[in-house]
Amino acid sequence: MSGYRSYELSVFTENDPKLFYIKMYLKNRLIEYIETGLEWVLISAQLGTELWVGEIVLELKETYNEIKLGVLLPYSGFAENWKEGNRELFDKIIAKADYTNHTSSYPYKNPMQLKGNQQFLIDHTEGCLLFYDTESEGKPKFLLEMINEFKYSHDYELDFITFDELQAFVSEYEENHFES
Repeated sequence: MSGYRSYELSVFTENDPKLFYIKMYLKNRLIEYIETGLEWVLISAQLGTELWVGEIVLELKETYNEIKLGVLLPYSGFAENWKEGNRELFDKIIAKADYTNHTSSYPYKNPMQLKGNQQFLIDHTEGCLLFYDTESEGKPKFLLEMINEFKYSHDYELDFITFDELQAFVSEYEENHFES
């Protein structure tokens, strides 16, 4: 699971109203996958979608004890320079994940470590749920390009969460919960 970074969605605080809906929608999508056999959710703990998904999976483990969270960091020392609030969330997810490791044992040296991490995740998963809309490019574009290249020679499932889907979810939720 991957997607936009928090800053790409203009989400800068935990109490941002947008985040309530994003997390709720991510949770609903993850439940659909869990109920059809999903066993592991793998993230690389990027700020935004991936950390939110980590939080959600940890919450869902209380109901769906078969789901597991794996965190594969791109390099050692990842997140050590993050702001306090982001670092606290990261540390909580790392502490409670079922598996953690890093694909490069060196501290950050170059962007190839990030690309290598993404390729490792693609090579070792059956698919990806990607919060990305081609109408609003961002960092997930690079992962999407790698997945599309991989799909030429491999059977790989790719599912999207788009802004239109998210907006339809928000509209339906508000209609059902805020009727006068």
